[in-house]
Amino acid sequence: MTKQAKSKLHKTSAFDVINTSLVVLITLIVAYPLYFCIIASFSDPTQVSMGRTLLWVKDFTLEAYKYVFQEERLWVGYRNTIIYTVLGTLYNLILTIPAAYVLTKKYMPFQNILSWYYFITMYIGGGMIPDYLLRKELGLLNNPLVLIIGTGVSCYNLIVTRQYFASSIHPDIYEAAYIDGASEFKCFTSIAMPLAKPIIAVMTLYYGVDHWNSYYNALIYIRKEKYYPLQLVLRNILISNQNTSVDLNTDISVIEYLLQKQHMAQAMKYSIIFIASAPLLIIYPFIQKYFAKGVMIGSVKG
Repeated sequence: MTKQAKSKLHKTSAFDVINTSLVVLITLIVAYPLYFCIIASFSDPTQVSMGRTLLWVKDFTLEAYKYVFQEERLWVGYRNTIIYTVLGTLYNLILTIPAAYVLTKKYMPFQNILSWYYFITMYIGGGMIPDYLLRKELGLLNNPLVLIIGTGVSCYNLIVTRQYFASSIHPDIYEAAYIDGASEFKCFTSIAMPLAKPIIAVMTLYYGVDHWNSYYNALIYIRKEKYYPLQLVLRNILISNQNTSVDLNTDISVIEYLLQKQHMAQAMKYSIIFIASAPLLIIYPFIQKYFAKGVMIGSVKG
């Protein structure tokens, strides 16, 4: 082996070592907060507050989960959020995928105008008050439909999906289908949709996470607790356990109970984070292979 080849091999090995080390370091930095939430939720609150649970569980306990799962509101919130996420994501995909496909057709009248129309809405909006008044006029206040059809299309997701259809499916495929007598609808259902599984998986994840983590819209538009999503229920459980006031004239047993309740709220924070995140962490591995393909949209191809 020549000196030049040895030098090149040495540089490549050094790059691999540095690159791998950086990736491992970044992964640990990203993963540690979630890991800490998990071990803190199973640890005694006193040990957590004293900083003794940095690497492992201390004084294992399930008290935090016991307090959370005793709340009937939690199961109502889970049911509501699953419904909002499934129906809302399906509604978003039904609007986003066909619109993105149509916007790739350069022969469509006003194609550029429509593309700019969607693009501009990413930066210009009416604001919260007009949005509230609009939904009030539509009768969506205190209506669970407001959390399903409140936002039909994310313009960013629409642009990403359009880019996938434009760059990943060659126009010659459509031309061959047109020659064989296929209609536009047939091309969409028989060619575009089967080849768009990666981007559909990515959009499902994007929209699904958005619906699952949403609580702000419910906080504004929903007043009936039976319609609360999981995130808002967990927020209220945490607030109700933190807001405890102690009167000096109160019985000692009551004071001890209130202090214990406030103390337990510190541990409940971590259990609540894990409860809210667990379903998405379980689902993600099943769509990871499609997600890896979808996020490469627009990358340079050799």
